[in-house]
Amino acid sequence: MNVRTLCLSILYEEEATGYEIRRLCVEGECSYFVEASFGSIYPALAKLEDEKLVTSRTEQQTGKPAKKVYSITEAGRAAFAEELGAPLGEDVFRSPFLLFARFAHILPRDLVEMRVNEFLQRTVEDRRKLDETFGERGCNAADTWVINYGRAIMEVAEQHLRSHMHELITLARAEPKKDAAE
Repeated sequence: MNVRTLCLSILYEEEATGYEIRRLCVEGECSYFVEASFGSIYPALAKLEDEKLVTSRTEQQTGKPAKKVYSITEAGRAAFAEELGAPLGEDVFRSPFLLFARFAHILPRDLVEMRVNEFLQRTVEDRRKLDETFGERGCNAADTWVINYGRAIMEVAEQHLRSHMHELITLARAEPKKDAAE
């Protein structure tokens, strides 16, 4: 999947501005699919518009700059379905926490314990937000399947952290005792 397909997926269900698309890609439901920045979203939307897969209109706003609202066309819907039918690429998983964990052995134990607990709490909070957001929204069967997949991944991560965090903390080096004269 790429940013182009992600834009079509968002517009498939509703009109949106580039800003709204970016918000959904960073903190919304689409943040789990593909990483997208303003620098990639706006060029993708411009190209989609050139290809007549989306249209746009400008809406004036009181006290704010005008905004450009994008809508998918029938050709865009067909192109989106065709792109979904293409072979899937590999899933990409990036985690700053896993880099931290990989080098926990060179860090002070209290720092490792603190970061592991922070990550555990963030994982629990992310799952809670997922439950809350989609509980309020009302989902179709496909959305429910995807949400439940995400919940399962988060539950396994949480269980693994709770069951094995002590191993990571133990790997960290103990702080050398400071000399009383220091």
